[in-house]
Amino acid sequence: MKITAIKVRRLAISAKPWFGGSVPKGCHQTFEFPLLEIVTDADIKGYSTGYCPLGQGAGCARLLADVYTNVLLGQNPLETEALWQKLRRLHRHLYNMSDALLGMVDVALWDIKGKAYGQSIASMLGIQRRSLPSYGTGFYFNKTPDMIAADALALKAQGYHGVKFNFSDGPAQDIPRLCAAREAVGPDFKLMLDGSSFYSYQDALTVGRELDRLNYYWLEEPLFDRQLGRLKALSRELKTPILAAETVSLLELSEYVRDDGVDLVRGDVYLKAGITGLWKAVNMCELLNVPLEIHVCVSPLLDVANLHVACASSTCAWMESHQPMFRFGLKNNPMNIDSKGLLHLPDGPGLGVELDWDWIDQHTLEQIKGKRI
Repeated sequence: MKITAIKVRRLAISAKPWFGGSVPKGCHQTFEFPLLEIVTDADIKGYSTGYCPLGQGAGCARLLADVYTNVLLGQNPLETEALWQKLRRLHRHLYNMSDALLGMVDVALWDIKGKAYGQSIASMLGIQRRSLPSYGTGFYFNKTPDMIAADALALKAQGYHGVKFNFSDGPAQDIPRLCAAREAVGPDFKLMLDGSSFYSYQDALTVGRELDRLNYYWLEEPLFDRQLGRLKALSRELKTPILAAETVSLLELSEYVRDDGVDLVRGDVYLKAGITGLWKAVNMCELLNVPLEIHVCVSPLLDVANLHVACASSTCAWMESHQPMFRFGLKNNPMNIDSKGLLHLPDGPGLGVELDWDWIDQHTLEQIKGKRI
C-alpha cells in the first residue's frame, strides 16, 4: 500500500458558544479545525483533525499540505513507527512547528492501518476495556460562585463521575467558586481545578491549600509546565495531587515522572506527537507507576483517538468530556456519555467513526491538495 495524496480542508465553527453568547472584542469569531485526509492506492483513506482557535487555521492547513506531502507521498502508511521516526527527524529542522502537526498526521496513519487490518486502534494497541467513566468540563468565563455551583450540579445530574473547572482569576475570585461547587455537590463527588498555567506560585499555594480543605481530586497545571522545580515544591506543600506536563514534549516527559516530579501526568495524541507518541508516554508512565490521565483536545477525531489510547492504557482512570460544540462532523460520535456516565469505544476499524460530509461541506472554508516539490 502506498500514499497517493494529501488533502486538507479548513473547517470553521462559531466561537459564540465558547464565550456564552457574543464574542468579546479582540477575539476571533470562529474556531478553525484543519481536516486532514491521507489517500492510498488501496482506496483506504485516513482522517484526522486539528485545533486552531487563535486564527492559525489557514497556516496549519497550508503547513500540512506543503510540508508533509513531500515526505509522505509514496510511503507505506502501515509502517507507522518508521514514518513517525522519519517525521520526528524532520521536525528537528522545522523550527516554527510543534509536534502537534505530527500528531495529526500520525492519527490519520493509524486510521488507515486499522481499516486495512479490520481492527480498531485500541485493539491494535492491546485493548483493556471498551468503556470509561467520564468527567465533565464546562465554560466558566466570568461566572459567579452561584453560577459555578449550578453548572456543577447540572453536570452531576447528567451522569458525569466528576467535574473539572477551568479558571485561574486569583484566590479572591476562585476560592468562593470552589467552595460553592463543593457545597453544591456534596463532600465525596470528584471535583478538579485546571489553572491552565496562569497562577503565580503563591496564588497556586493559597488556592491549593483551599483545595486540600475542600477535598478536590487534583490541581491541574497550576504553573507553567516547564517550572518543574516549583511544581515539585508545590507538590510537597499540598495534599491535593498535582497533574502537569500537558505541554511538555515527549522527550522532556521523563523528567516529570522520575523522582516524584509530579503526582499525575497529562497526555493527548496532539501534544504528545500522535498515537505513536502518546503510547510511548503511556508505556513510560506504566513502567514508573505514574498515572497518565488522557484528556480531550476539543477536536473531534483527535478526541476519538484519545479514547482509543485511553481504553488500551492501564494508567488512565477516566476520560474528559467537553462541551457539545466540539462534537461536530461525525455521524456516530462516541464522546457522548451514556446514562451511566460512560464513554464507549466505537465498533468500527481504525478510528471507528463515520464522517458527516454534509456538515463538513457546509463548514469548509478552503480545500488544499498537497503537491510534491
